[in-house]
Amino acid sequence: MAAPSQPHVKRPGIGVGVFVTSDAHPNCVVLGKRKGSTGSGTFALPGGHLEFGEEWIDCAKRETEEETGLRLKNVVFSTVVNAVCIEKDYHYVTIFMRGEVDADFKKDPENTEPNKCEGWEWRDWNNFPPGEELFWALKVAREEGHNPFS
Repeated sequence: MAAPSQPHVKRPGIGVGVFVTSDAHPNCVVLGKRKGSTGSGTFALPGGHLEFGEEWIDCAKRETEEETGLRLKNVVFSTVVNAVCIEKDYHYVTIFMRGEVDADFKKDPENTEPNKCEGWEWRDWNNFPPGEELFWALKVAREEGHNPFS
């Protein structure tokens, strides 16, 4: 006898976003404009999906290097948010990490995935785009008062 089928239950995704910092760019993080996927046209940090069995720090390092070409050091937990947008069928728990650019390797980001991002730049935390221009998780983190520099 076949097992009864279970209805598909939607579950939130798990993402990792990275506040990339640098001594050469005080009070700034790397920010890029998304394209070609969910949240296209909004500003976001480097990051992506947490892989099965992957540690948060390893995910932050991997995603940052894949997307910007930058290697990180001193990666630590920064905050976590629950970002829900039912109208867009979006629900992610996003773990934000903070890491410093390893200047011995490379100092400035490059756009290594031009099909996913318009380009990366250093943006001052106090001179950020308005909330409605931020990707959902980053918007929630800012609305909750998170500051990666405090």
